[in-house]
Amino acid sequence: MHSDFDVAAAQYDNTFTYSNIGKAQRARVFKYINPIIQQAHKLSILELNCGTGADAIEFAKLNHHVIATDISSGMIEVAQAKSHPTNLSFKIQDINTISTNTFECKFDLIFSNFGGLNCLSQDQLSQFFHTASNLLLPKGKMALVIMPKHCIWERLYFSIKRDSNKANRRNTNENVIANVDGVNVKTWYYNPKDISALAREHFIPKKIKPIGVTIPPSYLENSLAAKFPIISICKGLDSILTASIFSKYADHFLIILEKKS
Repeated sequence: MHSDFDVAAAQYDNTFTYSNIGKAQRARVFKYINPIIQQAHKLSILELNCGTGADAIEFAKLNHHVIATDISSGMIEVAQAKSHPTNLSFKIQDINTISTNTFECKFDLIFSNFGGLNCLSQDQLSQFFHTASNLLLPKGKMALVIMPKHCIWERLYFSIKRDSNKANRRNTNENVIANVDGVNVKTWYYNPKDISALAREHFIPKKIKPIGVTIPPSYLENSLAAKFPIISICKGLDSILTASIFSKYADHFLIILEKKS
């Protein structure tokens, strides 16, 4: 399946996965989901928008059964080429065509990291939440990492550069064309309350946490903000500013939703 993200696949690990910013933000995500994944009970996990498979491989190393999907055949090709446990399988899959017949099992956890769901409109997200509820086992959870509308770093950075359009680009209900590793991607931004509202028919919010209040967005990887000692200071502050109120001001936020009984 062809995807615009195929173009970014070859360099994605270098530009994000193994970058100082990428590693710092991923560490914050795992800090919050560890209570779910670090347990004796082995989970059935569906990852959506898995990219080059970094998170899926970590889940599988914990002996969970993992199916990791992405619309980009290029991303899946890179992921499959990595050494990974046999309890992990990769699948090319468009999130908008997933149904209850797509998989042969139901899941304890559906996971999507770093803004993959920002590629969906409100209508598409509503349909996704309906489908996801049918893919989950009773009391199943979703852990979703999404880009909000009021990222402080983005506003400050582009305001200093006197680019008011980019400084305020997230604060809209319309789609925005965002550049991802040289690829233009149609993107929608959602605050935590937007996601809670779209999911409320099927899910109850259990946790909302900011990811990257002080850790900068990935496009600043080549700036001083991503270099020692500044990045260490940013990580330290991010470990303090963990209240849900900061979520809509971060680069991303994590929301954990539990399926209604």
